[in-house]
Amino acid sequence: QVQLVESGGGLAQAGGSLRLSCAASGSIFSINAMGWYRQAPGKQREWVATITPIGTTIYEESVKGRFTISRDIAKNTVYLQMNSLKPEDTAVHYCVVDLVISRGTPPVRYWGQGTQVTVSS
Repeated sequence: QVQLVESGGGLAQAGGSLRLSCAASGSIFSINAMGWYRQAPGKQREWVATITPIGTTIYEESVKGRFTISRDIAKNTVYLQMNSLKPEDTAVHYCVVDLVISRGTPPVRYWGQGTQVTVSS
């Protein structure tokens, strides 16, 4: 059994900052990529950022230069530092982790429960 527990969402003013965390626990053999998605009201879920197993980071265009994805391998945790927040960043943010439960099995994607980020103008 694998669990992803998110924390760190909340309310911020435009220009402010928030930091999201997502910790994976349970039966984990290895972790591949980790990342974040978000879903704004009335919109489809969209990809935000990814960090690969070798630490390469990739960002959706609208968050480049404002958001930073990082991870703590020892803690199986991924972070999203969000600076210079804008009202259009308002959304439920979900972490995703591609992980392997046991040797020889294919990776499986797990989703966090989602955390609300609200940015006021």
